[in-house]
Amino acid sequence: MPKNPPESMQDHLRHRLNARAKQRWPQLTRVQVRFRSGFAYVAGELPGEEEPLLLCRLRFTGVLHTWGFALYLASRGTYEDNSLPLGSPEDALDCACGLYLDSPAP
Repeated sequence: MPKNPPESMQDHLRHRLNARAKQRWPQLTRVQVRFRSGFAYVAGELPGEEEPLLLCRLRFTGVLHTWGFALYLASRGTYEDNSLPLGSPEDALDCACGLYLDSPAP
């Protein structure tokens, strides 16, 4: 079973994604990140909504700045691996939010 990143890396990822959301996605009040079996599941909190908006799943590659990426497909209720090359968590958040939210802040 794949391992989750160390706790310090998990905290760093949460901080990075929340900083990006604050910078580019003002529709979100916060980004939730939970870890399971080597994956980071990313969801956004929207004002006035009880349920978080599922956005994407990041695959831990062992490197803090490079993660695999799968979009959450609401139409199927599942995560779909993306054919994009491995990239930063911020790029993954921007891609997922670009699909589910209006245009980002300038």
